[in-house]
Amino acid sequence: MKTLIILAACVVAALAAVPSEQEIQAHWEEFKTTHAKTYASPVEEAYRAKVFKENALRIAKHNERFDRGEVTFKVGYNQYADMHTHEITEKMNGYRRGLKKPSNNTVFKASLNRPSSEKIDWRSKGFVTPVKDQGGCGACWAFSTTGALEGQHFKKTGKLVSLSEQNLVDCSTANYGCGGGLMDDAFEYVRVNGGLDTEESYPYTGEDSDTCIFNSEDKVDLQTSGYVDIDSTEKALEAAVSEIGPISVAIDASHFSFQFYKSGIYYEPKCSSKALDHGVLAVGYGTEWPNKQYWIVKNSWGPKWGEDGYIRIARNKRNHCGIATMASYPTILGL
Repeated sequence: MKTLIILAACVVAALAAVPSEQEIQAHWEEFKTTHAKTYASPVEEAYRAKVFKENALRIAKHNERFDRGEVTFKVGYNQYADMHTHEITEKMNGYRRGLKKPSNNTVFKASLNRPSSEKIDWRSKGFVTPVKDQGGCGACWAFSTTGALEGQHFKKTGKLVSLSEQNLVDCSTANYGCGGGLMDDAFEYVRVNGGLDTEESYPYTGEDSDTCIFNSEDKVDLQTSGYVDIDSTEKALEAAVSEIGPISVAIDASHFSFQFYKSGIYYEPKCSSKALDHGVLAVGYGTEWPNKQYWIVKNSWGPKWGEDGYIRIARNKRNHCGIATMASYPTILGL
């Protein structure tokens, strides 16, 4: 009898976790209003409503597992709730590893004689600009690039200046604009170009352009001398984040759980350490009691995604999602 009561309670709890048709419809209407969603036709809207419902059920199922302590993070509705994960991956995850062989051979390795800080968060030290939004353009690589440059420029001058991603999208010809790119190639463009325009002078449009309108009078003279690739270990990445500042990294962001990440420490069993598709910025790391280690990562999907635009990714979990695989940072003269 006791077993039957427990089973019945579990069934009731599971059913309660599944949103009803009315609840999903209410979420759908709220979603369209919150994110100003409009569709080309009734057919398109019906299709997007169907996708939204599928995502809503998966979100509820995941969060039920979170409540049972089976996973370490929550997922939730955001501006991408009417899209399949493969659509996000194809449209926005624009890290293109292997476009060309890197010409820079400098590699950062962790020092055996200099232990890293137990925790660091460069946001609290003024190194990091507000979270930006790449929109429907696969220019994540450009946002990762500017984030690292902004941090190093602040480190040298004490001035936090938002740099232009559109300058990179339009003018870094080794990359492919909204079609993807590499942070190292963008660092090389900035070195050759002698700097980068400000966000204010060359604002982001989220679209490719045939014309580069870089204006040397508006540029920030970053005085970059190149870039350094970081040894592909979490120990080396930890040392670099601790000693250097915000670091450009690439990750595997091709999963439903990443698309709808809301809060907590992200651990996705299906994440690859090699199949990287999204450029982001590591701005720190820390530990949550009792011993849950994490990376603090700035995304470029706007502040409504994740933890105010950030995600905490599991640290020292076999290079989870490949966060240490292709990390790098720009070198600045005088630093």
